[in-house]
Amino acid sequence: MKTLPLYLTLTIAVIIGVTNPAFAQADSDDHDHDHEAHTTDSAKHHESDEHKHKHKHDDGDTNEDDHAHDEEENASRISDNMADQVGIGTTFASEQILHQTITSYGVLSTGPEQLSHMRARFSGLITSVKASIGDTVKAGDLLAEVESDESLKKYSVHAPISGTVIQRHANTGEVTKDQVLFSIADFDTLWAELRIYPTQRDNVSTGQTVEIASDKQTITGKISHIIPSLNKPYQLARVQLDNRQLGLSPGLLVEGHIVIAEFKVPLAVEKAAVQQLGGRSGVFIQEEETYHFAPLTLGRADEHYVEVLGGINASQRYVNQNSYLIKADIEKSEAEHEH
Repeated sequence: MKTLPLYLTLTIAVIIGVTNPAFAQADSDDHDHDHEAHTTDSAKHHESDEHKHKHKHDDGDTNEDDHAHDEEENASRISDNMADQVGIGTTFASEQILHQTITSYGVLSTGPEQLSHMRARFSGLITSVKASIGDTVKAGDLLAEVESDESLKKYSVHAPISGTVIQRHANTGEVTKDQVLFSIADFDTLWAELRIYPTQRDNVSTGQTVEIASDKQTITGKISHIIPSLNKPYQLARVQLDNRQLGLSPGLLVEGHIVIAEFKVPLAVEKAAVQQLGGRSGVFIQEEETYHFAPLTLGRADEHYVEVLGGINASQRYVNQNSYLIKADIEKSEAEHEH
């Protein structure tokens, strides 16, 4: 309960003394103590002045206290075991080479030399078939045997290239006529054909590095050549991709980031690590089992990294994996505190 100021207490007492004789008598008996009360009041007033002076003296530390309070609010404590379970990863800010890129879109395709359609040399009766759709064959493998209508001799049909049988129109007992018996495609190599429009052409040349984004994976390659596209308002930059481990399919749409310049920065963090908190951009710094938000001054950026101009140094470990979990934990705690 708050205490009334002394001058207000005395004013109320005078009013009550006029209307209440008992209070007036008590006031008369206490008249001898007026000087003591006045002395006490002066002492209290002096103490109040000292308190105000001390408060003013402490104002210089207000910003530091507020800063410490902000750090405490924008922090989360997570045990090492829990951090491992939810996949929170950390690393150090470091020197990086950033890449200036332009974006182009295209499609994956096979080269003409990677697709073969086989017909019989002479019309005749198919006496045996050795391959079917989906089979992987090597160049020279036996695919079928045919008995010639003219010589009545058997001859063999062999695979001209290595690859996968994607079509089969040959069955035992059928006549070959002029139809395609087998189609074989080699998918070990694919080509990303990126559309280059006139406004981009001056910045694109053979030999440039390209990052191809497709099907949730990124593949790095180089532009092998740039060719005209018939009856189209663009040219095609063709990038050869090793598809033996990727397993991509022709016809898949892709996005290409063509590197047209690069520059080195002394300090950078991963772009995915940067979060927005309280209207500021920053990362979460790990100190033992505590993660606190560090606002950053940011500079240039590419697809993967962003330059750091201030707010963190190379000796500090920051969260580069699943940092959004820490942000969510802090925002949840703040919401609960407000209610």
